[in-house]
Amino acid sequence: MAVMLATFMEVLDTSIAAVSLPYIAGSLSATTDEATWVLTSYLVANAIVLPASGWFSQRFGRKRFLIACIMIFTVSSFLCGAATSLWMILVARAMQGAGGGALQPLSQSILLESFPPAKRGQAMAAYGFGVVVAPVLGPTLGGWITETYTWRWSFYINIPIGILAVIMISRMVTDPPYIRDAKPGKLDAIGLGLLAIWLAALQIILDKGQEDDWFGSSLIRWMAVFLVVGLVAFLWRELRMYKPLVELRVLKYRNFGIGCLQIFMFGGVVYGMVTLLPLFFQTLMGYTALAAGIAVAPRGIGAVFAMPLVGFLMTKFDPRRLIGVGFLGVGICNLYLGHVTLDIAPTSLFWAITISGFFLGFVFVPLATVAMGTLPNEVINSASGIYNLFRNLGGSIGIAVVNTLLVRHEQVHRTELVHSVTLQNPLLRSTLDTFQGLMATRVDPVDAMHRALKLLELTVDQQAALWSYVDDFRYLALAAFFTVPLGWLLVKVAPGKKVAAH
Repeated sequence: MAVMLATFMEVLDTSIAAVSLPYIAGSLSATTDEATWVLTSYLVANAIVLPASGWFSQRFGRKRFLIACIMIFTVSSFLCGAATSLWMILVARAMQGAGGGALQPLSQSILLESFPPAKRGQAMAAYGFGVVVAPVLGPTLGGWITETYTWRWSFYINIPIGILAVIMISRMVTDPPYIRDAKPGKLDAIGLGLLAIWLAALQIILDKGQEDDWFGSSLIRWMAVFLVVGLVAFLWRELRMYKPLVELRVLKYRNFGIGCLQIFMFGGVVYGMVTLLPLFFQTLMGYTALAAGIAVAPRGIGAVFAMPLVGFLMTKFDPRRLIGVGFLGVGICNLYLGHVTLDIAPTSLFWAITISGFFLGFVFVPLATVAMGTLPNEVINSASGIYNLFRNLGGSIGIAVVNTLLVRHEQVHRTELVHSVTLQNPLLRSTLDTFQGLMATRVDPVDAMHRALKLLELTVDQQAALWSYVDDFRYLALAAFFTVPLGWLLVKVAPGKKVAAH
């Protein structure tokens, strides 16, 4: 409970603020585009700290570093809620991201070392309640808090959770001997700087690419240069150093390298789904933020039911089979969502959303078991940070890809549909006459024709947007199916084998 509180708070905050962005922009006299930097500043700082968390935990002690991160996250949450200007909330969000970056890998390492090997799968399943349910609960809770009270309480809610987490960790957590005796060497400031450069450039490209027409923008082209140069220099330095800031050599372990690729795909599929469904409900179905959050909440219900079952099944079956079943189930659910129409009721997608959450649970814990099961304890902290970074990068890229496809394919489908919009088409002529007849009861014949044509244009736009969502769901299904065979490249890890992080 102690370590899950910290992670639940951090994961919840990555999604809860997204719902409040329009309200934050209005309150701080900022545009919606400027308000998106509230998310970007958090993600950049979070991603920078993630892979470096191993060095910091060895240098300062894992328990002390975890408590310090929770305190930074809690204080910066108060500053976010109390912000009176855009710059103030951007700085506070960057602090919050830096404090939250290490919470997941540190919490997972502590959790798994506290249980004997035979119980670690079940411990991860229990821990998974917080990590899987939090991003699903975030939009629902954020929409309710924002509409009922104010967006500031989306940040203030972290304060009591953070205080409770600090008290519990102070009383219950201790560092193992290999952490207390670790000698990580000096901080690789150059490596940290290069890490910050390429991750910041990547996040700016992903956030602003579609808005600025990708490489048609000089900003995006320059960011691409910084990304490539910074990444190459970072890899060259970290692989040559004796005690690097980020221990990239752990990727040579077969299971860990393939596991990172799978968790990258997992992040892309999950965050793509979490992004698409609320957008569909709000933009095409006319739902409020709260109603859209409630509509997608059943995914959390599915995950809650899956976790204890997965914890039991891992003691009986090869975890690779569970991973394959999980990705296959997620893919089938996305194929089902790819048949969505504008005639659905609020409950029409209930089972598809619920079952997709259920199968996500089949990926979460077994993948950690296989990916981390062959690593020695000494590299667990570094590996945990890298593993979480791959998941976050997958999520960021997945969100950027689905949003880009949404916009581009809407244009393509609109062009295709317009080819059929001709008065020589009998079905169109009949529909237009029906629209005009309805309007003629209220206005003169000329205005009735104009309004009928406008209604026809709106119908074409809605159908084009609908087909772009259908395309996105089907692409997510393909991505999930593609990941299934990767699991069989993994080396089998017996049930009960030591694991770390997710």
